[in-house]
Amino acid sequence: MEITAGYLPEMENEKIQYKQFTYKVNGKTALVQVPHLSAEQLGKVIKMVKDHASILKSFTVSELVSVIDKAIHVLLDRRSKERLLAETWLPIITGYDREIIRTSLTSYLQGFRKHELQRFLAADLGNPLLLDDFQPVVKGGYAKAVGPSVIGHIWAGNVPGLPLWSFISSLLVKSGSVGKTATDEPFFAGLFAGIIAQIEPRLKNCFAIVAWKGGDEERETPFLEGCETIIAYGNNESLFSIKKRVPVSTKWIAHGHKISFSIVGKESLHMQKALETSHLASLDIARYDQQGCYSPQCIFVQKGGAIEPNEFAKYLAHELSALEVRFPRKTLSIEEAAVFLEWQHKNEMALLNDSDKEVLSSHEGKWTVIYEGEGAAFQPTVLNRSISIIAFERIEEVLEAIRPYKKWLQSVGMSTYPEQVFQWSEQLVQYGVTRISAVGKMTSPEAGWHQDGGFSLLDLIKMTDIEASTIEWAEPLSAYSN
Repeated sequence: MEITAGYLPEMENEKIQYKQFTYKVNGKTALVQVPHLSAEQLGKVIKMVKDHASILKSFTVSELVSVIDKAIHVLLDRRSKERLLAETWLPIITGYDREIIRTSLTSYLQGFRKHELQRFLAADLGNPLLLDDFQPVVKGGYAKAVGPSVIGHIWAGNVPGLPLWSFISSLLVKSGSVGKTATDEPFFAGLFAGIIAQIEPRLKNCFAIVAWKGGDEERETPFLEGCETIIAYGNNESLFSIKKRVPVSTKWIAHGHKISFSIVGKESLHMQKALETSHLASLDIARYDQQGCYSPQCIFVQKGGAIEPNEFAKYLAHELSALEVRFPRKTLSIEEAAVFLEWQHKNEMALLNDSDKEVLSSHEGKWTVIYEGEGAAFQPTVLNRSISIIAFERIEEVLEAIRPYKKWLQSVGMSTYPEQVFQWSEQLVQYGVTRISAVGKMTSPEAGWHQDGGFSLLDLIKMTDIEASTIEWAEPLSAYSN
């Protein structure tokens, strides 16, 4: 199987080379080719996208929302050619089970429909018309929101569809995009770009999706210097390396490694509720095998419920076992499998010195649940359906456990009664937590969520003010003035 991915604007008389990625899963081989431009060609593409930014800015934000909405509905339609391509190629490229791709992709795409995008705009801007024209502001005068001409994207490939967040945000602020795909998933961004261009041909030269090897300074230099804003995803080491070469005048927005966890209150541990809670928690773990920064690596379970934390660990193990039948874990690389087995073996050896500890795992090594008992140290797991359960009595124990990880914390899945949601949240925000969701919803952020505590749209724009004094001075100068 072979397919050409990525996306290029119209480039006349240019000989384009392609970078080929090879993927092999369960006896199937996929060859994916993505445009691999020379440094000179990349500079030309950035200039072309910048030159066509005026076309993007001629659209109203409402018109752009409609275009994006139509593109999303093409991908939500399971009979469309584009959706069938996604369901065919993504399982082979990523290694994730086809059913995981099918169900998770649908729930993910639903967050980008028209009404969700309108909420997204309202959450960040209050008045989305600021993107179209000068609007009156409370302090007096008028203001307008202006996005960069070109935004550069460096995408990670740990979660299918990840590029949509920054790509769609760029479209909403009327900015052109040049995106660098990830080796782990170079397909979906180009598929989406092609759909946008088909729906609204006037936008066909407003973005490009290409590939090069990370660290290729020959290509990264014109990219970093030509884009006005850079949005980058990846591990902290690679982001630090890139940031050192970003010009001072270029805005830098980075999304690096993060750690997330869940908290289950004792109110969630009545017999029937415990079953439901453990099922939802298992979904947070199984979806994309914890590769997202919002996936839990630990569950703090409160003592004193009808089901105690060590029993909850058994419930969770049962649910992970059931999910392995419906949503099999992807085949791990030799390195990933070795790390997983080493982590499991280390915890099994620790049983000799810790009577509270339990290790629950599948016979095939597809998942592992470690029950740590009360007061255990919180340590990130090795992902790929590995989770630790730590018992606690008071929220202060949780806060003390997460203290060393303050600068890396992101999402918390929570299951407790409303008053306690706010009480616990008030304390968690002091320790770096930027998002709190229901258990079972950790991998499905709401439209307009503040990723890593920032603003998806506000962080991209600049505000231009017309102060009230300007209008006051201008009034007597009009032809109709008395």
